[in-house]
Amino acid sequence: QLQASGGGLAQPGGSLTLSCVASGISLDVYSIGWFRQAPGKEREGIAYISPSMSRPYYASSVKGRFSTSRDNAKNTVYLQMNSLKPEDTAVYYCNRAGPTFLNWGQGTQVTVSS
Repeated sequence: QLQASGGGLAQPGGSLTLSCVASGISLDVYSIGWFRQAPGKEREGIAYISPSMSRPYYASSVKGRFSTSRDNAKNTVYLQMNSLKPEDTAVYYCNRAGPTFLNWGQGTQVTVSS
């Protein structure tokens, strides 16, 4: 299972760093995705990173503001979120990039508000 953490309350324009830690599996062979689900909306994939960290993919809604990285030695993937906007408010999850997924963890709440 993968568990995201590091969420919280941030002001518009602020930054947060999320971590994704794996338990029971080794992440270094998987492409990992970051996903988020806002109230009343479907879960969406916003960032993906391959095992080699080459050419991460970002959804247009976060491109230029978010960046993902990984430390395979620590079995951890990170999501650096800068220039946060109120519309970034959501529960954030990490998981395999697909097409099959591991059990979804609880996610971590990110709230962007002044």
